[in-house]
Amino acid sequence: MIYTVTFNPSLDYIVTVKDFEEGKVNRTQNEAIFPGGKGINVSMVLKNLGIESTALGFMAGFTGNEIIRLLEEKGIATDFIHVKNGVSRINLKLRAGKETEINGKGPQILADDIQSLYRKLDALTEKDMLVLAGSIPEGIPESMYMDIMEYLKGRQIRIAVDATRDLLVNVLPYGPFLIKPNHHELGEIFGVELNGKEEAADYAVKLQERGAKNVLVSMAGEGAVLVTEDGQKLFAEAPKGKVVNSVGAGDSMVAGFLAGYMETGSFREAFAYGICTGSASAFSEELATREEVETLLKQNKNLF
Repeated sequence: MIYTVTFNPSLDYIVTVKDFEEGKVNRTQNEAIFPGGKGINVSMVLKNLGIESTALGFMAGFTGNEIIRLLEEKGIATDFIHVKNGVSRINLKLRAGKETEINGKGPQILADDIQSLYRKLDALTEKDMLVLAGSIPEGIPESMYMDIMEYLKGRQIRIAVDATRDLLVNVLPYGPFLIKPNHHELGEIFGVELNGKEEAADYAVKLQERGAKNVLVSMAGEGAVLVTEDGQKLFAEAPKGKVVNSVGAGDSMVAGFLAGYMETGSFREAFAYGICTGSASAFSEELATREEVETLLKQNKNLF
């Protein structure tokens, strides 16, 4: 079983407004509401690909209840911790020529709530995968990802981490199964500007030397790089298509990689599946479906 953790889930309220004017009443042309958060996105894409997962994290108030309802409506198993103070956030995404985002704060998470999460993690075994994705909300220790990996140390649980800067760097000594920085984030870690896939691969190897087993580097239109625990360096071009919505593309790449690896046991196949899943989400208004991914795989047999 794959478990995903989202510390600060959201309801993403997406509205399109024509000729938006500040200080006036504006009416929407289109609107939609989706459950959001990086770990939740991974769970939703896994479901679309036919892989079951359980979504963990923290929920509060009526918005938290709605997030759970929407996920369960999609057939995704949930086991969230309900916290008392505040409500789960609403993130507004306003499309009016340019896209503007206003992200909510989220509920207050207490030490007892974190202990409840640890108790849920006690159920994981070496047969499970755990995905830690996204930022840490205010009030949670900045060391949270590292603390979780310390808590699970020695349990042989494969852990994927999709986070930035210190959240990512601090987990490296614990040997995460997969990390997925983009090339900008990878450059920031080392204080350099990366030029091309070869350089990205060289710095990905440096993250391996610090403890990561597999490093997947997304490079937007340039494609992606994977360095694997068995010594492979794989380079892929990006599938061709029109980018409609890049939100969730990185999460989709993680989900696709894990799904591909679970189904084939091959890093190369997992890499191809991850790239096409990320691209399928970017080319669609919603998250990638299995049909869209398989279409891209057939159209892009020469990714490498």
